[in-house]
Amino acid sequence: MLHYHSWTKDHGNTNGAWSWLSTVIGTTNQSLSVLDQTMPASATKQTNLAELKMVRAMAYFMLMDMYGNVPVDTTYGDFNPHPNLPRAQVVGFIENEVKKALPYLSRASGQSMYGRANKFTAYSLLAKLYLNSQYYTGTQRYNDAIVACDSVINSGLYSLEGRSSYLQMFYPNNGPQMKEFIFAIPYDPAAANLPGTNGFMYRARYDVPRSEAKKFSLPFTPSAPESTLPEFYANFSDPNDVRNGQWLTGPQFLNDGVTPVTVTTTKKGYDQFYTGSDGGASYTYQVTLTPQVLLRQDVASFDCGNDEIAWNMGYRNIKFYPDASSTSRNQNNDIPLFRYSDIILMKAEAILRGGTPTLGHTALSLVNQLRANRTTSAALTSIDLDGMFVERSREFAYETWHRNDMIRFGKYEGKWGFKTDADVNHRIFPIPTSAFTVNPALTQNPGY
Repeated sequence: MLHYHSWTKDHGNTNGAWSWLSTVIGTTNQSLSVLDQTMPASATKQTNLAELKMVRAMAYFMLMDMYGNVPVDTTYGDFNPHPNLPRAQVVGFIENEVKKALPYLSRASGQSMYGRANKFTAYSLLAKLYLNSQYYTGTQRYNDAIVACDSVINSGLYSLEGRSSYLQMFYPNNGPQMKEFIFAIPYDPAAANLPGTNGFMYRARYDVPRSEAKKFSLPFTPSAPESTLPEFYANFSDPNDVRNGQWLTGPQFLNDGVTPVTVTTTKKGYDQFYTGSDGGASYTYQVTLTPQVLLRQDVASFDCGNDEIAWNMGYRNIKFYPDASSTSRNQNNDIPLFRYSDIILMKAEAILRGGTPTLGHTALSLVNQLRANRTTSAALTSIDLDGMFVERSREFAYETWHRNDMIRFGKYEGKWGFKTDADVNHRIFPIPTSAFTVNPALTQNPGY
């Protein structure tokens, strides 16, 4: 359903996102209320409250981005139904919340602020808000996006990771030492089952082929239902780009680079459509990931089949590298929400869309600044919006910004893979049935 854009208001993912973000907002409202009443007046109190308001603002940003017109509730204990507010009004609320928090947020970065919102988290969120303003509100604010990006750039606290460390940003041992991380969500598999902690990050379960548990020393067999489409992988066409290293493609080998990853099954187990009389005969093959994804079993249910051929379809992304130290399916890899490279590319895009250049930057110089830290290929001689979209696709693959980018660049209604849906209503998701049970004042989004 997610690929086809045929989700419904009861789809697990669209339902889960609304529920999770609503829970974050509600929990933050409670924490703000308790701390405001119990903490003595001090600079520390103001900073704590400001950081919590930033958490709530980020949750509202995600909710607004995915569901459009949403209710705004900032009072703990208020159980009155709240109707959806127009999206532009929600954008204004988020902007005001961030600006009110800014004076009290820390300018520090690194270990002391890791997983906490500082001033530059606030500027990063504002930059996202302003860059997407044309879509969200009908009013372009590219100059405001540039000012927000410059606030991060001029801090001098962040810099681009080089070619040798790009992939390390996403390893299980990533953390506050990463020069690009402005705001990241820390994950700890040991804390997965403790109240109020965060350990649910199991990329390896979904992305590593089930045949490669040994290669990555995983204590479980991956289910591996996720792969990429040839159309997206085509963005990784530069052989000198270190970002290619986030993909598993073609014939697979153990980590020595020599020993093939092999699977012994039967001829029928390898190919469920095998019609020979010796279908039960033993068959050993080297695992080879193929670029194409074919719906051999059933198109409607997006089913490639239940055999080895199906399980090796599509290239796999291991950007959030499998965590061999974990004894569960959860991983230690922290997930960056805002990286310095995004600041560089957001400013470049804002200039390209008509914003006024600052600090001697041009859209082209900024993109080449990034690329100098990603590839040994020659610098670009020109950049347009299509080129900017491709660069963002390479840089932020699997970092959850691609849907947001596709909408802003006018790509979301296009055809890719097996998806042909072009309904603009599907730029936002339906509000779940469960939300109407709690809040009957809601209005369902158009088209649902």
